Amino acid sequence: MSAATRFVTLWCPEWPVVAARLAPDEPAVVLRAERVIARNPAAIRAGIRPGERRRTAQQACPRLVLVDHDPDRDGREFEPVVRAVAELAPRLEVVEPGLLCLPARGPSRYFGGEQAAAELLVTTVPQAAGLPEGTPIGVGVADGRAPSAIAARLAARREGNVVVVEPGSSPAFVGPLPIQWLRELGEATPDLVELFLQLGLRTLGTLAAVPPSDVLARFGVEGAHTHRLAGGADPRPPVTRDPGQTWVVDHPFDEPVESLDTVVFVVKRLADDLVERLAGEGRVCVRLVVIAETDHGERSERAWYRDHGLSATAIVERARWQLEGWAAQPGALSGGVVLLRLVADEVRSDDGVQGRLWGGRSQADSDASRAIARLTGLAGERAVRVPTWAGGRLPDERYRLVPATSVDLHDPTERLARGEGPWPGATLPPSPAVVPPDPPAVDLIDEGGEPVRVSGRGELSAAPAELVTAGVRRRIVAWAGPWPVEQRWWSPERSRRVARLQLVTESGVAYQVGVDRQQWAILGVYA
Repeated sequence: MSAATRFVTLWCPEWPVVAARLAPDEPAVVLRAERVIARNPAAIRAGIRPGERRRTAQQACPRLVLVDHDPDRDGREFEPVVRAVAELAPRLEVVEPGLLCLPARGPSRYFGGEQAAAELLVTTVPQAAGLPEGTPIGVGVADGRAPSAIAARLAARREGNVVVVEPGSSPAFVGPLPIQWLRELGEATPDLVELFLQLGLRTLGTLAAVPPSDVLARFGVEGAHTHRLAGGADPRPPVTRDPGQTWVVDHPFDEPVESLDTVVFVVKRLADDLVERLAGEGRVCVRLVVIAETDHGERSERAWYRDHGLSATAIVERARWQLEGWAAQPGALSGGVVLLRLVADEVRSDDGVQGRLWGGRSQADSDASRAIARLTGLAGERAVRVPTWAGGRLPDERYRLVPATSVDLHDPTERLARGEGPWPGATLPPSPAVVPPDPPAVDLIDEGGEPVRVSGRGELSAAPAELVTAGVRRRIVAWAGPWPVEQRWWSPERSRRVARLQLVTESGVAYQVGVDRQQWAILGVYA
């Protein structure tokens, strides 16, 4: 295959709500990190839009049914669709639940053209998936995976649900589209798209007109990738070279295994082995074939595609979706699994991801958000809490723990924003790394062994020499302050007057201590 290979992409934008099997006549949405990611037809008619916050959606439709996102459920329920499409075109690739693509050459020849093949998918998939009437679905045909994915998304918004881009016309097709399509496809970060807009690059065509060398020099690998996409080319054309036996891992079981948990555990070991081998050669797998066989000869084989590469975690996740969907099919399994095989069918050089020097959202942030969301689903909405900025002058006032479901986990700038401010009297950054919930009482001693006191004018009785905690004396080598602050002086019950010091002990540990009613306490510890 070449870069101009024709691809068919099928896109069901509301798949998470379809997989949840919600009643079509009651408005319902699926939420991830307190934002709407999928809507049923009733919610669409009610005006609920993707990306809306939970509270905004409930204000627009008070009787809205809310369901938490479950990726495993999405993958498991997508198996009937994959099987139905595989009956028409076996060489399909599952990108994610709700999105798959396949080479157009075979189906178009067999079914009488690309338009006919696309229309057949539009009628076949709703029957296989049991899509409620009014659920959007789109099929796009174009040169390469990326342009066909754009065509499929546009088709889901149009009557007929099919968009066929003529061969060789992908650059003209994508050129007039807004630059925000890069973000919708997940091909560029919101910050990069915003920067393009600030530079006056408002369409994909204007970005494609910039010399590629300039884009690479200014924006690096990510910029070059988006530049190729903006030009209508497939940023990652398929590779036909044989991956070799070193990129195939398998595990035959001595005895048939009927527990899916055991099988998935073995998949984890195989995935780690495969990813480690590829990483040793500077490569990453973008197309993976997962094969499972039973002792009765039943076989499940599925190809999974991920444009940016499949990590070990992604491999295990997709294998679990495949196995659970396989086991859920009536009569599909009559024995235990005796063989597992992972084949890196398409590999590429690992371009890597250039991390930011500071700031920005990292992969660790995304992993943490997903883990929090799953814990919330297991333990309940009130059981998992995250810190959010509350504002204040003292370290223990600046943040408070709130239920994870009440904030946007995918927007830490909002959750950890610096409040409305300013907060006069607060110590300057950096903030203490450790803030005890109950500040432990300590003693501050001067050179003469007398307690250090702070007068009503905010003056020290003497320079602090030692910090005494639980009977342990620590020599003070540097200090600064005091900084007195008086809060809520108008309320006798809630008023608080505290004087703060920053000090460093001979062990190199820095503290922020405060005195309230002649008692010193540790307010925070600096890392």
